[in-house]
Amino acid sequence: MFTGIITGVGTIHAVHAQGSSAQHGLRLEIEAPPAYLDDVGLGDSIALNGACMTVTALDTAQRRFCIEISAESLDKTAGLDAPGPINLEKALRANDRLGGHIVSGHVDGVGHVSHFAPVGESWELRLSCPRALAKYLVYKGSITVNGVSLTVNAVRDGTDDCEVSINLIPHTVQNTALHALKPGTRVNLEIDLIARYVERMLGSSIQPQLPV
Repeated sequence: MFTGIITGVGTIHAVHAQGSSAQHGLRLEIEAPPAYLDDVGLGDSIALNGACMTVTALDTAQRRFCIEISAESLDKTAGLDAPGPINLEKALRANDRLGGHIVSGHVDGVGHVSHFAPVGESWELRLSCPRALAKYLVYKGSITVNGVSLTVNAVRDGTDDCEVSINLIPHTVQNTALHALKPGTRVNLEIDLIARYVERMLGSSIQPQLPV
């Protein structure tokens, strides 16, 4: 479980194929910020651009760790198959502040940047999201973009997609990998976890069986 508050910006340093076929995944070698790995152990969960992954190798002296990503995960995410900057978030502790919103680290869809430009001291980010996610996107609701918890400022439903507008304050741009976005960049999206449960409860025809 995560909160969507990025705790460090790392770099995918190297990408290694785990086989020669399309069924094989990748092994990523990631360089973390100084001291970031001091409390990390093998088997720990770290979200990479919003996708929950498991630490499979660790070299604190070199500030590097490795994860193994399956072909299925590669097919359902963006930005995890090539060197470059990446948002990092360690798993939530029970006594941590919930600074963003409840984030599972399971990507619901991949969108793309349709507009990214400064507006005053801030930046406006507009994303074209899959039409299937439109019903979960609401004004002032939460969305996770490459692992960052953000607030939706406007929603426009189209025939084939749903465009959301988001305001990014300078701190967010400077302290995450979102500064590298540009029109056309593909991004990982996770909708509000609670919205999924509400839809299931309201749409289900299953009647609860209460004890007699």
